Amino acid sequence: MSYFYKIILIILGTLFLGLGILGIFIPGLPTTPFLLLTAALYLRSSDRLYKKLISNKIIGKYIKNYVQKRGMTIRIKVHAIGIMWLMISISTIFLIEIIWVKILVLTLGIIGTIVMGFVVKTVR
Repeated sequence: MSYFYKIILIILGTLFLGLGILGIFIPGLPTTPFLLLTAALYLRSSDRLYKKLISNKIIGKYIKNYVQKRGMTIRIKVHAIGIMWLMISISTIFLIEIIWVKILVLTLGIIGTIVMGFVVKTVR
């Protein structure tokens, strides 16, 4: 693999890491898919960054749990979707005044729910 290709993968991984971290704080923006994508990109480009990512106290557990179990339990899915919609509700009712931003947040919430509910594999 060329040096240039590895640099591109590292940049993309870092971009998705940023989106994943934002997803922790921004309702409707999914966290887990971005972190899994970051892990895949770092795994293909930099062992050091991959090890640093999965050893992180907060972010590492998202990735390890998914990789070890090859999916998420129904309990974790329900919990994650519930918290996501609680934050979306609080944001759209009390914090966001611009209608198109409310629509965007609600749309991202629907997408996140679909991804968590149907795309991410459910395991026991």
